[in-house]
Amino acid sequence: MKKIASTILLLFVFLIGSAQEKKLTWEELKNEFECPQWFENAGFGVWAHWGAQVQPEMGGGWYARHLYMPDVGKQLWGKNAYKYHCEHYGHPSEFGYKDVLNEWKAKNLDTDVLLKYFKKIGAKYFMILANHHDRFDNFNSTYFEWNSVNVGPHKDIVGEFEKSSRKYGLPFGVSSHDDRFLKWWLPAFGADKTGPYKGVPYDGHMTKADGIGKWWEGLDPANLYGLPPEKRTPEWETKMKETWVKRHRELVTKYDVDMLWFDGHDFPYGKYGKEVCTDFYNYKLKKYGKLNAIVCGKFTDEPSTIKDFEKGGSSIILPKRWQGTLSINSWFYKKDRPNKHNARTVIETLVDVNSKNGNLLLNIALLPDGTMPKDQKEIFDKVGEWMKINGDAIYACKPWKIYGDNLRSDANHANSDNIREVDAKELKKQLQNDQFNQRTIASPMFHSNEVRFTTKKGTLYMFVLNPQKGQIKIPSLGTSSKQQPGHIKSIKMLGARKKVDYQQKEDGLILNVPNHRPTNFVTVFEIKGVD
Repeated sequence: MKKIASTILLLFVFLIGSAQEKKLTWEELKNEFECPQWFENAGFGVWAHWGAQVQPEMGGGWYARHLYMPDVGKQLWGKNAYKYHCEHYGHPSEFGYKDVLNEWKAKNLDTDVLLKYFKKIGAKYFMILANHHDRFDNFNSTYFEWNSVNVGPHKDIVGEFEKSSRKYGLPFGVSSHDDRFLKWWLPAFGADKTGPYKGVPYDGHMTKADGIGKWWEGLDPANLYGLPPEKRTPEWETKMKETWVKRHRELVTKYDVDMLWFDGHDFPYGKYGKEVCTDFYNYKLKKYGKLNAIVCGKFTDEPSTIKDFEKGGSSIILPKRWQGTLSINSWFYKKDRPNKHNARTVIETLVDVNSKNGNLLLNIALLPDGTMPKDQKEIFDKVGEWMKINGDAIYACKPWKIYGDNLRSDANHANSDNIREVDAKELKKQLQNDQFNQRTIASPMFHSNEVRFTTKKGTLYMFVLNPQKGQIKIPSLGTSSKQQPGHIKSIKMLGARKKVDYQQKEDGLILNVPNHRPTNFVTVFEIKGVD
């Protein structure tokens, strides 16, 4: 009997172990997924969208593609790339993007300095670019030779940022953009249509043998650019996608990432991207016993993911936490791309995103050497100063019954000096979109009575977006409003001790906005007693 009991016990233990080892399908993982608390409570994160395409000073964020395009068509952000490349590096038939990779050294990169700073200004998580549409891996990739350890910086960029993120206690994310590679790289296989190099093939046609005696000896350009279009086969494409899976499976496990971000509206390469996400979640579940990580992208309606909005945000309160991304300049730092944001517009965006149940991920477009541009750091400094005063109204907060009041009041002032006709048209367009619907420094100022709300533990936070001295009326906080706020007990301005004068009437809250405020930007009022 003892022998039978022991056998049964061993069988039971084996079955439990087997169940724990079982890989869950993506559909089964829905039962395990819950948005991690670190992301729910973050409110604000920083992204370093940084790679070899920052090395040239001009030419836009798609430099690797546009350097092969004398005519960029409608992609005007890359209009300077070809001319700049020929003047500074030489013709792309001789010196192509593979050679630009070798120019990028990231010689002053200090990830500890950067992460310490990001934490200081109030970021609650951090993300680094793992690869862009150029396909170059910014990490120590076992399966792909064109990476930052073998070429260019000779550094494990992702690895260094990951260590510093852990050191300063910030959840760590990586972004992947290279699933466009098949079509995105096609210009590298072209040639000039006019001029002295007419008909001379660009370096996309070079082979491994062409590298003998050169700096890139032993590397195969076909692994970076892909095969010339006429040589591509279904078998080659399948192998390429299988390698993509290996690269990204290694990325999420080697660096134990907390967020995997994709630059697309679906899983990269369909089933291949879904396989990576499935493996990623299974890895996390096995290691930690729970899903404490997220997959993020512009998914339409994909369970177990976080919806992302590029340079924009939701027009309504969403039931699940989401993320908006923003960049001061181009995604990669370029001198020919003017800043579209300043501290004011960044803070306004941060507030608007949070009022609708989102986090803002703000990009710092690092210089080629790995340091922060002076003009962008000044903006980040001001955002950090504002967060130090008003962070309580951002961190761990939820939306209120409505996200704001006196909405789009700027549209009612289209004849003011702050608004041009083009801004009014842009405003109408913004109302119809979520992606790329950002307000910038060229947009009209908010009117002085427009507000946003967040709430936490019985406290309502009201953000006055463009505060000016004087009275404002907030209809939703009237005792008879349909929001039924209840009776306000007290109001104070965050960062100030002085009491704020107010009257709560049936048809609205009358608030006296003081002349002297703790910040020159959005002012936050802490309201007690609101349901």
